[in-house]
Amino acid sequence: MAKLPRLKPEEAEKLLLKAGFELIRTKGSHRIYLKGTRRLIIPFHPGRILHPKIVKQVLKAVEEGVEK
Repeated sequence: MAKLPRLKPEEAEKLLLKAGFELIRTKGSHRIYLKGTRRLIIPFHPGRILHPKIVKQVLKAVEEGVEK
């Protein structure tokens, strides 16, 4: 299995917005994105890399968004 890319929150946000997700709200340092019934929460901590589980969720959501 290939390693997941290391993403910063800003890079994940670009991918989500390009896939058709929209920012619905911000709560503290977390941003919530929505597309249809799919909701993703991305923690925005400057200078930090996202956890691999969150990267996996982002890539899966982007992939599903491109297929439809």
